[in-house]
Amino acid sequence: QVQLVESGGGLVQAGGSLKLSCAASGSIFRVNAEGWYRQAPGKQRELVAAITSGGSTNYSDSVKGRFTISRDNAKNTVHLQMNSLKPEDTAVYYCNVNLTPVWGGEYDYWGQGTQVTVSS
Repeated sequence: QVQLVESGGGLVQAGGSLKLSCAASGSIFRVNAEGWYRQAPGKQRELVAAITSGGSTNYSDSVKGRFTISRDNAKNTVHLQMNSLKPEDTAVYYCNVNLTPVWGGEYDYWGQGTQVTVSS
């Protein structure tokens, strides 16, 4: 079995910062790509940031220059540092991890979601 546990959401004023973390545990052979998505009320889930196994990153235009995705390979953890937060960043944030479990193959797993609320 594989589990993802997210942490770090909360309420912050505009201009503030938050750091999200997502730890994968269980029968993991290798973590491949990782990403953070968000879903605001009434909107579709969108990709915010992603990082490959080689460390290449990409960001949505709306967060470029403000958010930073990083990974700790030893701990199978991916982080999202969010700075200069805006009210429009308010959403439920989900981590997504593409990994190879010990029994082989590649699978996508989702975190439980964490609420980020930015007040104006």
